[in-house]
Amino acid sequence: MFRYLFLSSLFFLFLKGFSQSNLPYVDPSIGGVGIILEPTRPTVHLPNSMLRFFPQRRDHLDDQIGNFPLTLTSHRRHLAFAFLPLSGEKNPETWNTRLTYFQEKLSPYYYTTSFEESGDLLEFSPQSRSGYFKVHFKNNMDHYLRFGIFNDKGEIWVSNSRNVSGFEEFEGIKIFFYGETDTDIVSKEYRNSSDKMWLLAGVGKQNKKVSFKYGISFISIEQAKKNLLKEIPEWDFEKVKKNAYAVWDKTLSQIQVKGGSDAQKRVFYTALYRSYERMVDINEYGSYYSAYDNKIHSSDTPFYVDNWIWDNYIALEPLHMILNPDREINQINSYIQMYKQGGYIPSFALATGDWPAMTGNFAASWIADAWHKGLRNFDLKTAYEGLRKNSLNATLIPWRNGPKTVLDDFYNENGYMPGLPPGERETVSTVDTVWEKRQSVSVTTANSYSDWCIAQLASELKLMQERDLFLKRAENYKNVFRAERGFMWPKDKRGNWIEPYDPRFAGREYFTENNAYTYNWDVKHDLEGLFELMGGRKAAELKLDQLFREDLGLPKFRFWLTQPDASGLVGQFVMGNEPSFHIPYIYNYLGVPWKTQKRIRMLLDTFFLDNIFGIPGDEDGGGMSAFVVLSMMGFFPVTPGIPVYNIGSPVFNEIKINLPNGKVFRIIAKGNTGENIYIQQAFINGKTLNKPWFTHDDIINGSILELEMRKTPNKLWGNSSADSPPSSLNYAPGIRTDIR
Repeated sequence: MFRYLFLSSLFFLFLKGFSQSNLPYVDPSIGGVGIILEPTRPTVHLPNSMLRFFPQRRDHLDDQIGNFPLTLTSHRRHLAFAFLPLSGEKNPETWNTRLTYFQEKLSPYYYTTSFEESGDLLEFSPQSRSGYFKVHFKNNMDHYLRFGIFNDKGEIWVSNSRNVSGFEEFEGIKIFFYGETDTDIVSKEYRNSSDKMWLLAGVGKQNKKVSFKYGISFISIEQAKKNLLKEIPEWDFEKVKKNAYAVWDKTLSQIQVKGGSDAQKRVFYTALYRSYERMVDINEYGSYYSAYDNKIHSSDTPFYVDNWIWDNYIALEPLHMILNPDREINQINSYIQMYKQGGYIPSFALATGDWPAMTGNFAASWIADAWHKGLRNFDLKTAYEGLRKNSLNATLIPWRNGPKTVLDDFYNENGYMPGLPPGERETVSTVDTVWEKRQSVSVTTANSYSDWCIAQLASELKLMQERDLFLKRAENYKNVFRAERGFMWPKDKRGNWIEPYDPRFAGREYFTENNAYTYNWDVKHDLEGLFELMGGRKAAELKLDQLFREDLGLPKFRFWLTQPDASGLVGQFVMGNEPSFHIPYIYNYLGVPWKTQKRIRMLLDTFFLDNIFGIPGDEDGGGMSAFVVLSMMGFFPVTPGIPVYNIGSPVFNEIKINLPNGKVFRIIAKGNTGENIYIQQAFINGKTLNKPWFTHDDIINGSILELEMRKTPNKLWGNSSADSPPSSLNYAPGIRTDIR
């Protein structure tokens, strides 16, 4: 019913004069119920913009809305300023009222719902730093606008009969809003007059239509007002709505597809929409507040925040290096500014400052990938300086940032993070002993890859001794691979393999959100070396097959007790978590690309569906969605830092990417169907392509990739070791001459 109403509304807009668009395929309810952990949210916003809105509820099965946040400041972290229209008599429960929504319509640019209790109807549409509510009251009861704050400190007040303002304070920063109503506020009441955190603004009985528009700011209320008046100067809701529609229409038209089912198009374009939630530009028309030095800066260039780089480096950032390279450069420049302001390259660069979540130094892979794809308009020397500091002089302990510790000294000297044997108590106070632990093996593999990327940047800067240092560190993954067992395996501080240990069951003491079956393949930069450790390409192929077939070894509920992020299971393979995204493509490196084609199509068909359960794990604000976009188009970047893409099996018959340089990259999959998933032969610009990969240059030069598809595999295509994509310690991506 929700989809019917949504599509009907878009058809109505089309009849009113909107052009045809890919927007009808976007269904923000997809993934709205989390498989184990977090659901997606039906976020309404402009691409990569500061203001993001959604109805506050547990998930899509929750039939009541608690509030409408005026914005969220960082993905899945902080909401700011509660808003809810209410009708009826005031009573003590008014402050806690939740409304039952009815006939809700979801889209990227417009939201509307009615409420069962009152029949009232609400509409919303966004601009970059401002938003517009339109409320239609249905009865002659008293009508109110309820405002509140979500965090521990803040205040909301009525400035005059038509102005409402406020601030919230959390994690050391403030956010402000300035709002206007188009009718008088005739009464005001606070839940607690001493703190003024919750306000009930009465707008009378006679006003059946009340509009509220507002601006937000990290600088001041006065700046929030300027943002509002610049973006929404008039009381014209349809104008705001049409502008938001036009922005999304243009954004989603950059990729056009033919073939496939309507359901697959809904999955694809919804994933593309979700790939534009982050990062967000918080420059407010010439100035921005930075939580990295707690200062306001004058600047005409964007300042981007809110990037969970652990989640986003392998799919989201590479996708936008194709679609929006200039934006990627601005985001990298923002990271460099954060380093200059705060002293470290951030882990997760939030609006509130660095949130040192997860592991690794993945900004290194992001920046190396950009550089080797020709994105050059940033200060590589300063970026390298920060990345080097993060690697050599900062802590590698999970969920921490800052100066190095004794564990980091051990890593630098011995080439691995030491694990604790079962039952041994933690001795380093910096380590989280409750849940995250040391994650000793995955810390080692993650930083091996990051250091390989830093080595490539050192080479670009002609720092050859440092290049050699980081190439040596890039081999550290070998120190935690136990060859006679065929698994990544933890070592203690004495260099002994830890026992007892089962690769299936080890939790966060040794691994990040997954087990050894996943982290066996966490060597993106040196797959050739990994295959040698495993006994050669054939042995590695058999081990990769077994990943998808190995039993969990215990009931799922017990497995998920220690690994709740390991959802979307196929054997021990985990589709619902980022460290697995590249793994199905590794068959391309083993001379059996037909197995990549088989696995990718099965995974897409099984786990990414056009319903509220259609995301197999935490979507993470574009991390998983970008994997879907790239894989449905038929390619994926296994090793960011090496400017090549692995070929999978495209879902659509034809894909056209309109590039920012004016050229077009096309993929044509002849004979493609739900059964014809295997590549028989391939051509690029009319020339035979016998390898299962192509380069970034092939994309930006506007090539045509043709694939002939059948229902049975061609096991000879791409099967030579000479056809394998590059991935080895001694591979050098090279220097591009077409500097952007």
